[in-house]
Amino acid sequence: MDWAKYVVAAGALKGMTTVLLVGAVGQARYLTHIARTHMMPPWLAQVHEKTGTPMNATIVMMVATACIAFFTKLDILADLLSISTLFIFMLVAVALLVRRYYVTGVTTTADRNNLALCLVLIIGSSIATATYWGLSENGWIGYCITMPIWALATIGLKVFVPHARVPKHWGVPLVPWLPSTSIAINIFLLGSIDKDSFIRFGIWTLILLIYYFLFGLHASYDTAEEFEQKRARDANGLEEGQVASAQYARISSAF
Repeated sequence: MDWAKYVVAAGALKGMTTVLLVGAVGQARYLTHIARTHMMPPWLAQVHEKTGTPMNATIVMMVATACIAFFTKLDILADLLSISTLFIFMLVAVALLVRRYYVTGVTTTADRNNLALCLVLIIGSSIATATYWGLSENGWIGYCITMPIWALATIGLKVFVPHARVPKHWGVPLVPWLPSTSIAINIFLLGSIDKDSFIRFGIWTLILLIYYFLFGLHASYDTAEEFEQKRARDANGLEEGQVASAQYARISSAF
């Protein structure tokens, strides 16, 4: 049965190659949309005329990914990928709660403060649970404090904060329990990653935030303002055309 290990190895190689290729192609699409807002050079948003694919973004993403993979250890990349994925999932759950319970001009100040308090308690108790699990070997008293706080904060969000937005077609069920559980699980899994990976993640996050606030935010705002001005000009041109057509119709009917 020695031949079986080669079949398994070939299948694993093909599977990993497919996953990496799909990930690189998907990231190129994200980069294309980011470039369309001018947070990245607009050259990356260009689409090939024949194939309809973002060729520039795909090439840049593939080259950058290959360089990073070539010069970085696999365990470091795996930990950074785990942190990024879990952190994004946690942020999505938080954003879901904010979107469901807060709308500007609709949510009252009291409801907004209750929402902020519940979110702080949910996130804080989840961090405390993960920290206690990492520092304590056989203890259980800490869980008797942190987990009830998480449960009470979720109940408080359910009871005392009304929904400000109702999904029109389909929405995430079991709100706020499902997003709150997602926050707790993702933070708990983040607690199992080593300190050095968090330092690397923090450095890269800081660099990207500096880039966003110094360049990306202003570029995207200018692009949005330019788009609104163009749409207003198009609307004015359409109205002028309709007025001219109406005047021509009146003159024609007079004759």
